[in-house]
Amino acid sequence: MRTAMAGAEVGDNVIDTDPTIVRLEERAADMLGMEAALWTPSGTMANLIALSLQLQRGDRFLAPRGAHVLANELGSAAWLAGGMPDPVDHDAGPGRPTPATVRAAVGPPNGPYYTLRTTLLSLENTHNAAGGAVTPPEEHAQLVATARDCGLNVHLDGARLWNAAAALDLPPAALTVGVDSVSACLSKGLGAPVGSVVAGTAEFVERARRMRQMLGGGVRQGGVLAAAGLVALDRVDDLERDHANARALAAGLAELGWDVEEPQTNILLAAVPDVALALERLRGSGILALPMAGKVRFVLHRDVSDDDVEEALRRIREERG
Repeated sequence: MRTAMAGAEVGDNVIDTDPTIVRLEERAADMLGMEAALWTPSGTMANLIALSLQLQRGDRFLAPRGAHVLANELGSAAWLAGGMPDPVDHDAGPGRPTPATVRAAVGPPNGPYYTLRTTLLSLENTHNAAGGAVTPPEEHAQLVATARDCGLNVHLDGARLWNAAAALDLPPAALTVGVDSVSACLSKGLGAPVGSVVAGTAEFVERARRMRQMLGGGVRQGGVLAAAGLVALDRVDDLERDHANARALAAGLAELGWDVEEPQTNILLAAVPDVALALERLRGSGILALPMAGKVRFVLHRDVSDDDVEEALRRIREERG
């Protein structure tokens, strides 16, 4: 990846175009089943661009409870995009509302002028805070159809869409059908040091390019970073190894008495009596994890090997005495 970055063909991506960024955007759009895509420095910026272009000030938008756009993007959806966020519960399974819940949340059409106007449904696949939970294509289609019937646009936060596709053995485009916009990360499990994309129609991406510049996301010789993204897209098929390692870690922790569920992808959540204490003990054993949704979150990625999982379990076993 560093070799690809060092040898990248570059241009000025603010004044005209950078050829490597163009190649990345075209490839990402094709993989996501969208007309066009735009490189952004981060997934948070990609989501913010999508929400900013699809919300008017004071519009209400719905997202599954605990979604990244609600809990982990510093309120930018409200502060900068001007939307009123409203969570919907996971009554279809982890990270997934039912169509009936979405319809009820939207409420009756043509309410009094002083009521909130709901205009957007923001989905997340995989759902980070639900433990990397996957939304299968049939449920995705039902949610999109319900949103359309209620007059809503649909944005998909697909930061880990590649993981969902790998878990379901489907192309990523099978999980974006019907959405107006989708974001996807090139970092995280794919290993790029920086970068995401936001995709939609060609007209949407032209507007997104202006919004990216407003947010300070225009870069000059960005091909140096896009080259890493192109290598990352070659690695989507590697993600199943991370999923297998997550399952192995979950099985090992369960044998040690931890309260865990078998992960669907590369994220494992463990319920513990005291999250801060558990993290401190893990850190003392040289194992780094983070808090998430009131639990301990372990994330498996390409830099964690099968042997690393076994070593982590050994250290946890020894720490218990």
